[in-house]
Amino acid sequence: MTRLLYDLCGIDEALRFSPYCWRVKYALAHKGLSYESRPWHFTEKEAIEFSGQGKVPVLVDDETTVVDSYDIFRYLDRSYPDKPLLGEGEAEARARFFKFYSERSLAPGILKTVVMDLFNSVHPKDRDYFRQTREKALGRTLEEVHAPSKGLSMLDQALEPLRGRLEEADFLDGDVPAGADYMVFGHFMWARNVSSADLISNADPVYAWVERMLDVHGGVGRNALRSVDVPGAYRADEA
Repeated sequence: MTRLLYDLCGIDEALRFSPYCWRVKYALAHKGLSYESRPWHFTEKEAIEFSGQGKVPVLVDDETTVVDSYDIFRYLDRSYPDKPLLGEGEAEARARFFKFYSERSLAPGILKTVVMDLFNSVHPKDRDYFRQTREKALGRTLEEVHAPSKGLSMLDQALEPLRGRLEEADFLDGDVPAGADYMVFGHFMWARNVSSADLISNADPVYAWVERMLDVHGGVGRNALRSVDVPGAYRADEA
């Protein structure tokens, strides 16, 4: 069986920064499932036309195609029930809360902090598409969105619920990581892969959790290529 994951790439084919794809990569590692990673650019819509939509992640598992990170989590739990990601009933509802929390509370502050580094991590052939679609969605230019001080302040406030949980447990899901951790951590991998910005103080319990998450599953996160590792890559903090 060949399991394929279509995964967003940037200025280097090995630079993978989609928070939603990172969720799925951690989920596959959690399940112990092997897969082939297929690099994909924003403008390569035809490559995933078979999925019926135009975004990644797209997981192809034998004859089954699944899109959307949360739906992929649910599919993996149904098809490979060992080591649940989401659980059932109240447990799944908790994980779904963390999905929305990461997307609606954490992502805005992170975006304001790293948006120009993110733009410069996008492959040159994708930058016009990225700028046009994001500026339309945000109602402002990327340069107007870029406000690191404000972004870090927003993120600091949004992290309070995580701090409370991580003061009492190593992971959001308890003694070991699972779906809730991966839902949230995808956005920290997003920032880490495209920027050298320090989002969190090293005295913060969230920082310690990030470090643990980077090392789980054989260091899948820590070993990932970052834009700062790409020779000649431009960074906003150098401007």
